[in-house]
Amino acid sequence: MTVVQSRAATDNWRTRLGRFEWKASPYLYVAPFFLLFAVVGLFPLLYTMYIATRQYNTLTGDSGVAICGATCGAGGADASIWANFQWVLHQHSFWIALRNSFSIFLLSTVPQMILALFLAWVLNANLKARTFWRMGVLLPYVVAPSAAGIIFSQIFSDKMGVINVALSAIGLQPIMWHASAFWSHVAIATIVNFRWTGYNSLILLAAMQAIPDDVMEAAVVDGAGKWRTFWSVTLPMLRPTLIFVIITSTIGGLQIFDEPQMFHNGTSGYGGPNGQYLTLSLYLWDMGFNKVTIGQPNLGRAAAVAWLLFLIIVAIAVLNFFLTQWLAAGSHAKTDRARLAEYRDRQRREYESAKRAGLDARQRAARERSRMDAAAAPQAGAQAGARAEGRAS
Repeated sequence: MTVVQSRAATDNWRTRLGRFEWKASPYLYVAPFFLLFAVVGLFPLLYTMYIATRQYNTLTGDSGVAICGATCGAGGADASIWANFQWVLHQHSFWIALRNSFSIFLLSTVPQMILALFLAWVLNANLKARTFWRMGVLLPYVVAPSAAGIIFSQIFSDKMGVINVALSAIGLQPIMWHASAFWSHVAIATIVNFRWTGYNSLILLAAMQAIPDDVMEAAVVDGAGKWRTFWSVTLPMLRPTLIFVIITSTIGGLQIFDEPQMFHNGTSGYGGPNGQYLTLSLYLWDMGFNKVTIGQPNLGRAAAVAWLLFLIIVAIAVLNFFLTQWLAAGSHAKTDRARLAEYRDRQRREYESAKRAGLDARQRAARERSRMDAAAAPQAGAQAGARAEGRAS
């Protein structure tokens, strides 16, 4: 009896263990990602928020709740968790960096999306050596940011750059790439476009290849040209991928650091002597790790800049999401339910009509085959009789 009870207990325990394994195994499979994200993603994010509310100096550490100081006027001596944010928003350099970040972002992202769509459309065509061309557009992405920055800093050099030498050769004035805010933004945006256009092209190409062939063939049968097919069929079906590419480009464009850092010629302060190409990431790094003065909460204020940048990126990403959906829906945020029901009813009627037409066609073909068989039967009998008489003779 004891052996039987022991076996029953063992079987019961195995059953419970198997049930637990069946329920818990999916969570165990994805747990490493969430653990890694908590360590390298969530914890730094929350700790940066904590630092942004403190008088934190790189050398002396934490000195208590943040104080804005004389920059914020009469109430600047009061301790507040928003003091570092208030101090940052009172800085002229922050607004210059914000302007430069948006300018470089627009000069890089908008042409990049247009060119990436065009390249994806070309690569999706029936080209010879397609693999070669697809690998070719990805090669700039493999180039290290430092190498690309150094190469383009020589191309856009103020004195002996390739472009200025060519302009001087044809009698035009050279462009002061580092001294002018606009031209420095154009140069940095060119570096960004060089590195990321091919990457986004391959993502859009993969989305284009996922479009069903029967959809494209139906558009061609209906008489749509290449431009009409691209605008009315391909582009709306790329909406999820476009949202992803635009959001990732927004995040990368507003966090740009490598390109302006490598574009810097080292003869003046970071971002140029007048902040011509000072971006928010460069401003954050310069404040947090270069302008270290005892008694100044440089790291706390840099953390405040990081969180302001984070909120700006989230706002722009949400705006891009709704704008992309609005454009893909044909300037209508929601399809009217009545029109949608009418469209589905029309599709159902067309399907039933096609099914009946197919059934009628099959029935007509069957009757035609029966008629032809009936007509051919006497002739086949006569031929068989003739062959039998021939053999008899």
